[in-house]
Amino acid sequence: MFSILLVLLIIVAVMMIGIILLQKSEGSGMSGSSAASMFGGALTGAAAGNFLTRATAWLATIFFILCAALALVASKMNVATQESHLRQEIIMQENAIDTIAPSTEKPVEAPAEKK
Repeated sequence: MFSILLVLLIIVAVMMIGIILLQKSEGSGMSGSSAASMFGGALTGAAAGNFLTRATAWLATIFFILCAALALVASKMNVATQESHLRQEIIMQENAIDTIAPSTEKPVEAPAEKK
């Protein structure tokens, strides 16, 4: 499950990069003097209906959902892995104790005779 989500995340990221690079720059970027050019025309009505803008928004939404799902799956996998490692370590310690001292009971010694 983790691998599938990771592959999907990489595919969405590459597609998002491609679509962002295909978009046309509508302003002079940060070097412009007006507020409209500073935002690259993203707040204008012309850019809102653009297919590439909508595709970018959908891909960004999918990207964030995949990130959250990947984090959730990874956290569940980590807990299960830690529990199995802990279980294995406990079993190894119990086996080591059994090989060192098979019986934990001390033999009862006869009381010493008085002289």
